[in-house]
Amino acid sequence: MNKRLMSLIMVIVVMLVAAGCGANNAANNKAANEAGNETNSNAAATNAANMEATGPIVVKDAKGEVTLEKPAQKVVVLEWTFTEDIIALGMQPVGNADNEGYKTWVTGEAPLDAGVTDVGFRHEPNLEAIAALKPDLIIANTDSHEAIYEQLKGIAPTVIFSLYPVEGQGDQYTEMISMFKSIAAAVGKTAEGDKVLADLEQHYADAKTKLEAAGKEGLNYVLTQAFSYQNAATMRLFMDNSLAVQTLDRIGLKNDWKPEQFELYGFTTSTVEALPAVQDTNLIYIVQKDDDIFSGALKDNSVYNGLNFVKEKRTYALDSTTWVFGGPISSKVIVDQVVNTLTK
Repeated sequence: MNKRLMSLIMVIVVMLVAAGCGANNAANNKAANEAGNETNSNAAATNAANMEATGPIVVKDAKGEVTLEKPAQKVVVLEWTFTEDIIALGMQPVGNADNEGYKTWVTGEAPLDAGVTDVGFRHEPNLEAIAALKPDLIIANTDSHEAIYEQLKGIAPTVIFSLYPVEGQGDQYTEMISMFKSIAAAVGKTAEGDKVLADLEQHYADAKTKLEAAGKEGLNYVLTQAFSYQNAATMRLFMDNSLAVQTLDRIGLKNDWKPEQFELYGFTTSTVEALPAVQDTNLIYIVQKDDDIFSGALKDNSVYNGLNFVKEKRTYALDSTTWVFGGPISSKVIVDQVVNTLTK
């Protein structure tokens, strides 16, 4: 075979091999593109699902509805009840109104981190301090922040709640649960919020069992938060619309304080002169250690000492830090305090 023929054969072989490789590459590229397109489609579907799960959230508040583009992570809270709610959901606010007051009055079972920025008083928060935190949500209340609502909205989306329903529009406990659910939705913690409330219901059931075992089921009572005011022994006597009484209803206890007049905040402010009308019940009270009117101002008071529940030793003190204006954690603590003092 001459050299010329050999060269021609080699050229043909090379062309055939190249053609085969080209076909294989084309097939491989097609398969790769199809796989890539499928991966992109799956990613798009995943992103769409994530967007649906973490996308716009509509939160109901006292003004109507507030739409958030996504769950809030940097939250400034201007009322302690809502601070407690945020903490119950496993978060901490970036800013809170009156940190020292919160730590003094609100239950230690909802601790505020040391790194939370104090943004001023609840009734007069510092707008510049709030803005500097660049929050993606502000939680306010109508009692204190109606006048600065528009300014707050200018800083960040703001939800504003009314803690105290007016007469005929529910009670403080129902409102507390509704606000807690709204806050849980706003921060993307609905499942966590549902668990908090389910645990609270179980806590009530357990408490009822303990009371029954101690023979204290269905106990009648009057609850007071007592203190000195202008050198006089003063009492807040809690009514059926209050958070505390509604909480104790859920463990079977029966409130005997039934004033004729509705009070928005859930209590009647009165003196020892109101107690003879309910002296056959049990007195549950909260006082501060340095202002115990029952062992102080009323120690030698003839009206007080003549009451049946005093003579029969049916008075029960709760811890001075029992907070009766809070959220689910405070309701749990109220129950624990009452059950402990009634069964010891």
